[in-house]
Amino acid sequence: MGHPPLEFSDCYLDSPEFRETLKCYELELERTSKFLKDVIKDGNSVISAIKGYSLAVQKFSQTLSMFQFDFIGDSLTDDEINIGKIRMLLTTVPCFSVQVQNASDLLIKPLEKFRKEKIGVTKEKRKKFEKESEKYYSQLDKHLNLSAKKKESQLQEADELLDRERVNFYESSVEYVYQIHQVQDRKKFDVVEPVLAFLHSILTLNNLTVEMTQDFMPYKQELQLSLQNTRNHYESTREEMEELMNRMKHPSQMGKMHSMRTMEGYLYCQEKWALGVSWVKYYCKYHKDSRLLVMVPCEQKPSTKQLTLKSCIRRKTESIDKRFCFDVETSERNTPVTFQALSDENRKLWMEAMDGKEPVMELNEIGFKFVRKCINYVETKGVTQEGVYRTVGSNIQVQKLLNAFFDPTCPGDVDFHSSDWDIKTITSAMKFYLRSLSEPLMTYSLHTDLILAAKSDNLDFRLSEIHSLIYKLPEKNREMLEVLIQHLVNVCSYSQENLMTPSNMGVIFGPTLMRAKEETVAAMLDIKFQNIVIEILIEGCKKIFSGTPEDSAAPPVPPPRITPRKRQPITISKRPPRVYPPLNPDLFQSTESKLSGSFGLIVIIILNHPLPLFHIVCRIYCILLLL
Repeated sequence: MGHPPLEFSDCYLDSPEFRETLKCYELELERTSKFLKDVIKDGNSVISAIKGYSLAVQKFSQTLSMFQFDFIGDSLTDDEINIGKIRMLLTTVPCFSVQVQNASDLLIKPLEKFRKEKIGVTKEKRKKFEKESEKYYSQLDKHLNLSAKKKESQLQEADELLDRERVNFYESSVEYVYQIHQVQDRKKFDVVEPVLAFLHSILTLNNLTVEMTQDFMPYKQELQLSLQNTRNHYESTREEMEELMNRMKHPSQMGKMHSMRTMEGYLYCQEKWALGVSWVKYYCKYHKDSRLLVMVPCEQKPSTKQLTLKSCIRRKTESIDKRFCFDVETSERNTPVTFQALSDENRKLWMEAMDGKEPVMELNEIGFKFVRKCINYVETKGVTQEGVYRTVGSNIQVQKLLNAFFDPTCPGDVDFHSSDWDIKTITSAMKFYLRSLSEPLMTYSLHTDLILAAKSDNLDFRLSEIHSLIYKLPEKNREMLEVLIQHLVNVCSYSQENLMTPSNMGVIFGPTLMRAKEETVAAMLDIKFQNIVIEILIEGCKKIFSGTPEDSAAPPVPPPRITPRKRQPITISKRPPRVYPPLNPDLFQSTESKLSGSFGLIVIIILNHPLPLFHIVCRIYCILLLL
């Protein structure tokens, strides 16, 4: 089951829906912590009770098989689905005694470290968030009840105190949301890898399991590839998300919210009764297009109100004994409705709602010349260099090269073969140019369609849909993309030497060539599918850029997958299915003649199990996807 992403911008709104979503994540963390405790407890039973191994493993497997990984977003990559099949492997571990060496280091310590350091830190962030939340809203209630007739110095001091509490609250909220996402993503490999290592030690440390180990090795290698790809995707997403979190920490980010089509937040509404006036707290949403204000009471029974706005006027301070007020005329009421905002800045945002970019690079002739010169230099001198494009050059040198090449007085007049420029500087400068275009090379308008294509579980559809979408790009964009992708194909052809595979190139160029128009957590989670789009372009370069699609009408987009695939793809590539031979029957006879006693009987029963070992191991493997 997936949870909706927690946006950093929601931390400033702190809406009831945001609080409910937080509760879902907190329950998931409690389940995860309890699950890890059970795994550690049962793992210790396996290690300490070697001769009673069968019963301990059965309980251990049952505990793991009852748990599923939850994931953030609406789809999983092929590698994440492959990792999820670990829960199948854990249900039928061979039930005979082995000498477990360093089992604690392989299984128990990593899981305890994850539970204490990752989940423990999240719980500390939660305590800090709850503490700062209580302090802020307590101070806010006191602040809003201040009389406007108090001395200006007293009001200014009160404003500064509230601002400090607000900053502390926003910072704790953003850090808490960031920590939650990090724990959710790290679970995919920080829990799977210890279990995989533990199972491998069990299978390889006993001579009787040689045949079983040989059968398990191909699947183990493919799993390791999926784990590495997932770790690469996590690292690229984590860096982007951390950068977004640091930007969102500052309360000034609230100023950007007025550009949204919906303005929302808390307001106090003045309500007049026969015996006097009261101020009622509402969570309000204002839709600019329809001019509709939706008001949800926070303390009374749910009775949502809807008002259609005619006009909005700021309330003069001397006309009311409250601060930060404004009046709204509506179609439903004959008299204006008075609202109190949370601060003067907050009032400005509401009133604006009820009505820049730095110099960027352009996709022009000079840009094409720059990219072609970079490509020519790399293919001439650096195509076999280990980690080409992954290794980052000096920022100072990169800016120096860009300033020299794009100098308006003599554009393009730069000798790349000068001793001042090395491969790292040139590759980093080319990536910087592509990232700095006013619009990403693969455009904002096609971003969603490309991501949906990458999420499809039909490999043929992925290729044909992306093929079709590429020819919807503007001509200059498609020409630049073709030049770049053909270059990446050439670089990847030397992957034995430079270690740069299509998957690695996808991690590097996914965020460079594609990005969502708005930076949100949901967009960050789609970075792994951006990487897959680039990988598809590299692997299908010849077909995609050889000509327009035969059928210009794009096929309908299949719905996002909900259940795991019936077959077992490992990456996006179309690989022939692996045929796993059954265990050699001669092994049973030779083993049966050598074993005696109750231990031998157990081994004979396991080895004569009707399922092939691969299926047994698969069932053990598939426990840890949805954590």
